[in-house]
Amino acid sequence: MYLSFALTPLLTYNGTDRGVVFMKKTSFFYSVCILAIPVALQSMLQASFGVVDQIMIGQLGSVDVTAVGLAGKFTGIFNVMVSAVSAVAGIMISQYMGQKNRAEVKRSLTVNLILALGVAFVFTVLCAVLPKQIMNLYTEDEAVVDAAGGYLFITAWGFLAAAGSTILSTMLRCMEKASLPLYAGIAAAAVNTGLNYVLIFGKFGFPEWGIIGAAVATLISQAVNFILIFIMYIRYGKVTAAEPDEVRGMGKFNYKQYLTMLMPILICEFMWSVGENIYAGIYGHLGTDACAAMTLTNPVQSLTIGALCGLSQAAGIIIGKRLGDGEFDRAYIASKKLILYGAVGSLIFSVIIVFIMPYYVRIYNVDENVRQITVQILTAYSLVVPFKVLNMIVGGGILRSGGKTKYIMIIDIIGTWIFGVPLGFLSAFVFGLSIPYVYFILSLEECVRLGISLVVLQRRSWMNTLKT
Repeated sequence: MYLSFALTPLLTYNGTDRGVVFMKKTSFFYSVCILAIPVALQSMLQASFGVVDQIMIGQLGSVDVTAVGLAGKFTGIFNVMVSAVSAVAGIMISQYMGQKNRAEVKRSLTVNLILALGVAFVFTVLCAVLPKQIMNLYTEDEAVVDAAGGYLFITAWGFLAAAGSTILSTMLRCMEKASLPLYAGIAAAAVNTGLNYVLIFGKFGFPEWGIIGAAVATLISQAVNFILIFIMYIRYGKVTAAEPDEVRGMGKFNYKQYLTMLMPILICEFMWSVGENIYAGIYGHLGTDACAAMTLTNPVQSLTIGALCGLSQAAGIIIGKRLGDGEFDRAYIASKKLILYGAVGSLIFSVIIVFIMPYYVRIYNVDENVRQITVQILTAYSLVVPFKVLNMIVGGGILRSGGKTKYIMIIDIIGTWIFGVPLGFLSAFVFGLSIPYVYFILSLEECVRLGISLVVLQRRSWMNTLKT
């Protein structure tokens, strides 16, 4: 938090009447840090919602641990759908800021916010009406289904707040006010942690609600996060407000261009998420211990990816603005630097994971067999972290920034459905391998995806300036 605050003075408002926020001329590394560090910290805090739930629920036993993890898998489908809308919002807003077109910036925000809230509404209805039926898709253990269904029913009411927070955070980051969502995330994480302790274990006179208490804490913290981000947007978002003459001069909204960007991202994110849920189903059918061990790795995976996802979002914003301004050569050079930063950072985290995993598994009150399996899975995960992170930066940030999102759709479908899912079924049900080997083998699809992405990157066909 303090590093983010120290870097904030490097941001400044443009002194012209256009009022668009720009960064002072400084080194590229500092430009990346200004965006990446707050985003990374916020992502880690967001991940901490589930991490804190799982660590505290971990004191209650394997059934509740598994329930939280499986409920999180379905919630993950919602998250990736909203993230897809947010990705399009980021592409549009950053490019139109690069073009200094405030009217299109405002319209891009409005359109994507409405769509994200629509997605949240659909998922809320599904989880409110069919929570146990949804959980039956993941496991046959009735105790886990009952616990996960109850948890999902409550947390789903926070989907609308989560969708609003995601889109408004994207806007603030494109304005290079990335530290503001971070501060909201800090407050929300504090609320989540405190309420978890009080409601799960029944402290300070409150009833001991267990897994239901964790769900209520998550719901309230999501609401707090949205309220704070909304207030920050009201305070700072007006710098992009268009003048009446700019609004009158706007042409018709380019729905064809918008759908050309949105549909491939929605398809690939949905298909990827379904693939991840198939993976969860494979793990679930390997036994409760195997599924619990995989669930225990989720906090480490979430925090690791969260710590480095800032580079992906920084890539999308920085390169998107350069493409919007027609600076293709500078955008390509910046891309290579960002890939280097991601490679170094991911290798460091791989080493950290190897050192901490024997101590990490001792946090949980689970059987020794579950702990041993968790260590084995984390060992496999440490080997694939660099590929996961680089795919996030190249595919999730750089290639998307030009708006030609069909490339990412094709790459993700090849990786997940031609390699990942078949390898998972073969290793688990044909060769009968244990879960650490199943996880490692199906994760090899990350290598395939990265190889294809780097070829596309080098050809530069992804570079594009959006039309108005």
